[in-house]
Amino acid sequence: ESLTDAIFKIGTEQATTSGTEIDFTIPSGVKRITVMFKGVSTNGTSNWLIQLGDAGGIETSGYLGSSGTSTYTNYTAGFGLQLASAANVVHGLVTLSLEDASDFSWVCFGGVGASDSAGVVTTAGSKSLSAELTTVRLTTVNGSDAFDAGVANVSWEF
Repeated sequence: ESLTDAIFKIGTEQATTSGTEIDFTIPSGVKRITVMFKGVSTNGTSNWLIQLGDAGGIETSGYLGSSGTSTYTNYTAGFGLQLASAANVVHGLVTLSLEDASDFSWVCFGGVGASDSAGVVTTAGSKSLSAELTTVRLTTVNGSDAFDAGVANVSWEF
């Protein structure tokens, strides 16, 4: 195994063609995660969330930050992606970086561009977990809109 392989890993791509949540398992010791979207869409108008989980489960509160295009919205249940159209088909990435290992604090920044129309949505924020991160979840604010197109994946660095 090369040094690059030991530091940087790509997860298993998951189809985002059904279901209300897509979970990625993250190994112990990870310091940076990139969440990647290729042609991802949902069947409804609820904005999207990237949520973090630890041994206690997915954390659904305490996120700080905002997302938007020319106007922005704060999100507290996850890192938001302001994509409130069922027509949106998006491509891009969001990077999550461990800011402080002693209190499991993560920061995020990233964006996605729509291929169904011209536009880019950015997101930025922070979240402290109660234990080491184990899961990254893609879902929607209402939790009931289903993914209906594309693929997503994660990569991570130690």
